Amino acid sequence: MGLMDFIKKQFIDILQWTEDGDGTLAWRFPMADMEIQYGASLTVRESQLAVFVNEGKVADVFGPGTHTLNTQTLPVLTYLKNWDKLFESPFKSDVYFFSTRQQVDQRWGTQQPVTIRDKDFGAVRLRAFGNFVYRVADAKLFHTEISGTRERYTVQDLDGQLRGLMLQHISDAVAQSGIPFLDLAANQIEFARQLQAATAPEFEKIGLKLEGVTLQNVSLPEELQKILDQKIGMGMIGQNMGQFMQYQTAQAIPKLAEGVGQGGGGGVAGDAMGLGAGLAMGQVLAQQLQGGLAAAATPVVAAAAPAVQTADDIVLLLEKLGDLKTKGILTDEEFAAKKADLLKKLS
Repeated sequence: MGLMDFIKKQFIDILQWTEDGDGTLAWRFPMADMEIQYGASLTVRESQLAVFVNEGKVADVFGPGTHTLNTQTLPVLTYLKNWDKLFESPFKSDVYFFSTRQQVDQRWGTQQPVTIRDKDFGAVRLRAFGNFVYRVADAKLFHTEISGTRERYTVQDLDGQLRGLMLQHISDAVAQSGIPFLDLAANQIEFARQLQAATAPEFEKIGLKLEGVTLQNVSLPEELQKILDQKIGMGMIGQNMGQFMQYQTAQAIPKLAEGVGQGGGGGVAGDAMGLGAGLAMGQVLAQQLQGGLAAAATPVVAAAAPAVQTADDIVLLLEKLGDLKTKGILTDEEFAAKKADLLKKLS
């Protein structure tokens, strides 16, 4: 290099990075054709790391603080360059800054239901979503495994990979927690803790630290949720069918009485259908309970014993049967048969 070329050449005497809050994880200091001045100042702010790379190989790593660049502070680079202790010339090296701030409010969630084993239901397909927090912990490893020589590497660039790591360990987290599906909603903290424990080693392999995981919701696909709701409902009813039917009848009678008082239904047929409420429940209940729920049915059957006594009772029963058909509890054929049977008693 001639004297004039040397004079015209630009040298860097301050290296620093001011983050702009755009989610950048790694940023390469723009070198162009410039060289770093011997004795230059390197400023690494809190929540940052700086890495010097020589010919593609990671050399020295600097933590927060102000560093004077010389052979004492660049021991690895000095060795790679074969510098002696008297070296005081400008030098060329790639410098990368890394943000070690916590990257908060990162979202994870199941796009498709994930199949897990459950001790109550066997195989269960569940959906779940929540948040996680991570940071760059090992800048050298992150550079070699992920960011490489790119000028800028962002949170968005890494988003899909990290979501995948979270999702592939959901089954492991459920198994390790030992929490049945029905109890997951009430044990979200424990489930999240197990998911973090199962996933953290995978983050460490690429130089990241998984700081925390939260679970916001866990649910079944809609079709399975309906089956579960039916199973829960039948379990509740099965515990005391008699009390359940008595409660349902007691809830229905005031509404039916109100309808009769207002002339609901229209005409004689409407009044007939509106007068018979409680009795239908008694008769239907008696038929259902005779086959295995005799103990629970005793009070209700006793109440239904004086059932079809008058024409008013029969029309009230017809009204209740009509209501049951409307709600889909009775089929059209079942309703027609009951109706025909009751109308015979009116003649």
